[in-house]
Amino acid sequence: MSDSLFETLQAGFAGRLDQTFLRVPVGPSHTYREVVARSARIGAALRKAGCRIGDRVVVQVDKSPDAIATYLACLRIGAVYTPLNVAYPADEVDYYLRDAMPSVLVCRPADEALLTPAARARGVGSIRTLGTGGDGSLCDVADRCTPFGDVVPRTKSDLAAMLYTSGTTGKPKGAMITHDNLATNAHALYETWGWRPEDVLLHALPVFHVHGLFVALHCAMLGGSTVEFLPRFDPASVRAALPRATVLMGVPTFYSRLLGEEGFDRRECAHMRVFISGSAPLPETVFRRFAERTGHAVLERYGMTETGILTSGPLDGERIPGTVGYPLPGVEARVVDDEGRPCAPDETGKIEVRGPGVFAGYWNDPEKTRSEFCEDGFFRTGDLGTRSDDGRIALVGRSSDMIISGGYNVYPKEIELCLDETPGVVESAVVGLPHPDFGEAVTAFVVVASEAPSEAQIRDRLQTRLARFKHPKRFFFVRALPRNAMGKVQKAVLRAENADAYDRGEP
Repeated sequence: MSDSLFETLQAGFAGRLDQTFLRVPVGPSHTYREVVARSARIGAALRKAGCRIGDRVVVQVDKSPDAIATYLACLRIGAVYTPLNVAYPADEVDYYLRDAMPSVLVCRPADEALLTPAARARGVGSIRTLGTGGDGSLCDVADRCTPFGDVVPRTKSDLAAMLYTSGTTGKPKGAMITHDNLATNAHALYETWGWRPEDVLLHALPVFHVHGLFVALHCAMLGGSTVEFLPRFDPASVRAALPRATVLMGVPTFYSRLLGEEGFDRRECAHMRVFISGSAPLPETVFRRFAERTGHAVLERYGMTETGILTSGPLDGERIPGTVGYPLPGVEARVVDDEGRPCAPDETGKIEVRGPGVFAGYWNDPEKTRSEFCEDGFFRTGDLGTRSDDGRIALVGRSSDMIISGGYNVYPKEIELCLDETPGVVESAVVGLPHPDFGEAVTAFVVVASEAPSEAQIRDRLQTRLARFKHPKRFFFVRALPRNAMGKVQKAVLRAENADAYDRGEP
């Protein structure tokens, strides 16, 4: 057995191949045996498309059992799985293709014509399509291929996946994630969260980022557990599935929306073992209201694309709202001041981490990689927090301007660049403001010229340039942006002066 993540996961479900793996709302369920067999055929189809060991496979498809089989196929043939948010328009996909240099692009059938010119221009060798119902050219070829029954041996340091994460420059960077990064993190979570083979995971997350693809599904696969595989989060569908589930992993928006459902109470949650929240801070009011309504204290955890999950609230023990628990086994976390000196207990500082889940670096960007690591190997997370006497971590903010809205990372600079290129816009500043549903709402402050574009015109321009979740929920047209003596825009002033914008009954 090599260090391939496929072999690690397979060892977890090997004795439960005939157990239901993915139970979908409509249509037949899929056993582990069936999904593994499907991955062998899709793996053969990817090889036929020209994918070789170490090649990137960029995948922008809707959530489906075949999408999971495609992920497993990439692991088994030694390719580097590179998922993209399905909300990214063609202009954004073009950047990822140029940067990742994949040998194969897998997209939705409806997007093939739109993405083909960019793929060809970027030297992508093959374009394959994958629909949610087993349709598309990837499936057509897979059905005719002799299954790729082997598993390509991999070492701990070989890349398993590459996920893009933006920065303050607005240019997304590919985080290189190894087989060992994912395997060690999966085992740590499996143990920390007391996973059992009889657990049933309620999965309503997307599968193009760490939370839904790695955190949730890896735990289920290590236990050979069944997954209630919903296409998306819908309160009614989640409530209907709760009596069959024992674990729900979600973003804070899941919990706030469930609380908005009339009749949602502890009777519906009686079968649940644990509710887990991540990808954004869970508001303390939501934590307390959820506990009152359901009898369950939500377990919060903290992680990043670059590091996997770093900390977790205790499975047994007090879960304190506003905190994200303790470092996982093998993870070292420290809080330091601007000079790199350790902060006193409960003193706010910069969070730095080290451990086996920390990524291998940024794709084709050694300078950025070096700048994000300390000399002793600790990774600078960019988050601000505190550490208690007993090691419990609490997040208090971010040293960057990143916004987390509905569980998605949104980077203001990327939006500002698009706004500033709009005719009639002089300059802009984008911040996150507190929102009762999304946690933070993307909000734009715009200075315009005398011949100003309308809000509708600006929104129309953003439609083809940015994913929908990055679009500002509100625009404030202002005469000038607040600046300090050095001329830097004071975003803290914008946030403070407009902190109640979404509490005033505005959308």
